[in-house]
Amino acid sequence: MQLTIFFLKLEEYMLPCFSKKIFGMDCPGCGIQRSVSLILQGEFGAAFKMYPAIYTLLLLFGFLLVNNFFNIKAANKIIITLTSISVLLILTNYILKFL
Repeated sequence: MQLTIFFLKLEEYMLPCFSKKIFGMDCPGCGIQRSVSLILQGEFGAAFKMYPAIYTLLLLFGFLLVNNFFNIKAANKIIITLTSISVLLILTNYILKFL
């Protein structure tokens, strides 16, 4: 019960998108906060629909965190691959919002 209240309160503290406020259009990052909130609530499909790059970004940041503590042999290739996939998903999603 308290956990549900925490997640409902979490949405009250989300930062507004200044690009959307000033220019009236979404930025490439619009939806990431709501997507993280949906993941925390267990709505994994809805999180992907909200922001398709959320899972690759979480993998990337998780890998970067692990890479700080352990020496991983192919770290550069993994980081480049996850970054490239994330950027591709972000740009594709951003372009599709306008179509």
